Amino acid sequence: MESFGEILLYAIPGFVLLILLENAWGWYKGVLHYRHMDTISSLSSGMTNIIKQVLGLTFVVLSYAWLESKIGLWHWNVQSPSDVPWWAWIAGFIALDLAGYIGHRLAHEINVLWNTHIVHHSSEEFNLACALRQEISHFTNWGVVFLLPAALLGVPDVVIAVLAPFHLFAQFWYHTQYINRMGWLEHVLVTPSHHRVHHAINPEYLDKNYSQIFIVWDKLFGTFQEELPEVKAVYGVKRPVHTWNPILINFQHMALMFKDTWHTRNWLDKICLWFKPTGWRPADVAQKFPVQVLQDPYAQEKYETAASPLLLGFSYAQLIVNNLLLLFFFGNIAAIQEAWGFAGMLTYGVFIVFAIFSYSTLMDRSAHVAWLELLKSAAGIGIMVALGGTWFGIESLLPFGSGLVAAWLVASAVLTGWIVWREIREPQQLSPA
Repeated sequence: MESFGEILLYAIPGFVLLILLENAWGWYKGVLHYRHMDTISSLSSGMTNIIKQVLGLTFVVLSYAWLESKIGLWHWNVQSPSDVPWWAWIAGFIALDLAGYIGHRLAHEINVLWNTHIVHHSSEEFNLACALRQEISHFTNWGVVFLLPAALLGVPDVVIAVLAPFHLFAQFWYHTQYINRMGWLEHVLVTPSHHRVHHAINPEYLDKNYSQIFIVWDKLFGTFQEELPEVKAVYGVKRPVHTWNPILINFQHMALMFKDTWHTRNWLDKICLWFKPTGWRPADVAQKFPVQVLQDPYAQEKYETAASPLLLGFSYAQLIVNNLLLLFFFGNIAAIQEAWGFAGMLTYGVFIVFAIFSYSTLMDRSAHVAWLELLKSAAGIGIMVALGGTWFGIESLLPFGSGLVAAWLVASAVLTGWIVWREIREPQQLSPA
């Protein structure tokens, strides 16, 4: 938990810097693949995911260490990563990549699993920011079963623990439209060209290129599709999410499945719909409760919301301030845990998620957000009062830090109310962001 938080202290600024550089390159080339609200939504989604990961809010159904100890054909006396033989690192990485392919493919092909992955495909843009759209909607880790080959070979659990973050972060770079074909690497690695196909909803591209690092898995299992010069990729999902709120996006598909389970009269369908192919709905509810499905990708109308310079600037300010609060959390996670225990850590994480829910609801131009933001700010002040007038000991970093946090909470509630009163209750002619 603590070590992963320390890694994120470097990873988050690195990701943001690369996103800024990609955006700057787009401005330089005169071809932009970013929209403001979409970008804020993507970065906010990444924040929710890493909060969940750092807090360890996932129930491990089966641990790799246990699996390896029971079925491993060899066992190594490993005191540190340096004790691991070189071949185990290679075998572990290949096993992780194969497991990633299998899990990724199942997430696209099975209805209930699609809920854990839809957020990653929900952006109607394709850029480095959308790579950070990651799930918070499942709380069980059962994917270790796909690491059976590594466990059989006796690959030590420390190998998997060290390689897993690297394997995840290595999937960031190819979410871009500014890199074309990459020569012989196209035959070995997943490239931007391959992954553009994967994110596209064109019939020629749908449900292809599931590989994460080595493209060989798609070629081996028949799911490979080359990017076609005559077929321009259209990005998003066939059932558009129509919101900037990453928490809502995470649970939209699940909510629809629960509704369909309740409404269908066929008892077999109540069970089967969870395990049917992605998007399948019982005939009776599909007829009675139709949902919008994009049949022609070229008729896509991207989700837009009007935003004044004030609303846009305030949304960016919310993103930046909450990111800074999150970085303080990760940098001081041991001290926070020692002083206030896991309950304090959970309170901190839930507060940031609530803040994200609130400001992304404002981005969707919902008038109800005034009450949400007031409740959030009151909760933040209440936390500080309960902790003795401090924001989790932020004075160790910034002498007047708690006062600044309190001032921000008040200003945030006031500005949200002002924007709702001036722009949402009485809509003006504003430009989309």
